[in-house]
Amino acid sequence: MIYKERISDSELLRKLNASGAVLIRGAKACGKTESAKQIAKSVLNVDRDENVPVLMDTAPKRLLLGETPRLIDEWQAQPKLWDYIRHEIDDRQNNAQFILTGSANPEESAKMHSGAGRFTIVEMRTMSWQELGFSSGEISLAKLFKGERIDIDDKPTDLDFIIEKLIIGGFPTLLNKTIEQATDLNRAYVELLTEVDMSRVSNVRRDPVKVRSLLRSLARNTATMVDITALENDIREKENVGITRPTVYDYLDALNRLMILEDQPAWNTHIRSSHALRKSPKRHFTDVSLAVAALGADENSLINDLNFTGFLFESLVTHELRVYAQANDAKVYHYRDSSGLEVDSIVQKYNGDWCAFEIKLGTGQIDEAAVNLKKFVSILDTKKIKLPNSLNIITGTGISYTRPDGINVISLASLGK
Repeated sequence: MIYKERISDSELLRKLNASGAVLIRGAKACGKTESAKQIAKSVLNVDRDENVPVLMDTAPKRLLLGETPRLIDEWQAQPKLWDYIRHEIDDRQNNAQFILTGSANPEESAKMHSGAGRFTIVEMRTMSWQELGFSSGEISLAKLFKGERIDIDDKPTDLDFIIEKLIIGGFPTLLNKTIEQATDLNRAYVELLTEVDMSRVSNVRRDPVKVRSLLRSLARNTATMVDITALENDIREKENVGITRPTVYDYLDALNRLMILEDQPAWNTHIRSSHALRKSPKRHFTDVSLAVAALGADENSLINDLNFTGFLFESLVTHELRVYAQANDAKVYHYRDSSGLEVDSIVQKYNGDWCAFEIKLGTGQIDEAAVNLKKFVSILDTKKIKLPNSLNIITGTGISYTRPDGINVISLASLGK
């Protein structure tokens, strides 16, 4: 199978050349190992090699011998490897020695040195529309940070196409799969997560019925600021399953360790208003297709509930913005205050530059979104915060252009890094 280049590949190479080892973090099957294999010169499969447990007890340093950079795949199966690798980097005094990949973070109780000065980290997600070839990438996030106007001739994207891609998702293993094949595979992913991965992640048995109910509740509340109490009540009422708050916390922790969830933090900014900033994160699955699969949704159910499909679309766009933001040294937040004013996504660079995004599946709410963005900017305390580099509305079914008021309307099928 021909390797499809990832946006994070250049970041991986850059960070590897700057440090002794790179840790690639991401959900199972998002493509970490395949990306690492493109530059690795030798490979150790920690979870599959039968010699690993024996050598861990007798001669652990032998596991690190091999041509560099050496890929240590699923390293978290043997957490002590972290410290052996750290010491080996100190001994060798060379960069680009190891690439570590894993689909779960080790327990916090595992005593590991931070790795500061020796390890760098690459966060890897499922494939974006630009990587999959569904977006031209003509409207780059880099250009939006420069405040450039939009001047392209693109075409509207069909709603049926968007719904199909929400269902299929961005896992590399689903490239060229039909919607029926992808549905089966994504539902199997969720079932394995429920039946196997959630208990294996820390060798603590977790009730598959309660895990499944939590996943369904999270899916129903995709792209919202649902809190623990609301999840607990939702599971009791809609799933008819009794679950305690400590159990919800424990299961969410396990899902985060498996990198199945990726919360969108609130933006901490300065406003000229008495309204309080909301600090709760928005809830997202690492790939929106998992929310669809958890609910057993299909094309007809999503067509018949476009309000919910709009939340799924927002989650998809948030994923896309995260991939493109990472390539631009930026992170993705959301804004909401006690007056109810909210902005779907804020993308901010480490230097403080930022862009604001409203996300709409269709074109009917563009004017309302533009009013919202302008109101948001009007309450900012510009003595303490820079003005935005651009204000933007990302749509699913519309075309791209810059409005007379300077706000960009951007088709997801044109957005890129």
